[in-house]
Amino acid sequence: MKDYIEKRAINVANYIVTNNATVRQTAKKFGISKSTVHKDVAEHLLYINPVLAAEARKVLDVNKSERHIRGGMATREKYLHQRR
Repeated sequence: MKDYIEKRAINVANYIVTNNATVRQTAKKFGISKSTVHKDVAEHLLYINPVLAAEARKVLDVNKSERHIRGGMATREKYLHQRR
């Protein structure tokens, strides 16, 4: 595996863990696609640092389980602002 991919995977995972970041937030911060974030955490990081990969996966799983709530709240805010 290329050296820059390993460094990116570690940086991405550290950012996710320290900031409780979503995949979208992480992708935007690093200027990469959501698919790349997933691939770095799910595949590349397992070979580099399995402990960090597990921590990042936990955060992403929590975010995934809460995303329907955040989406509903965003839609509610959108329509509340339109009424005013």
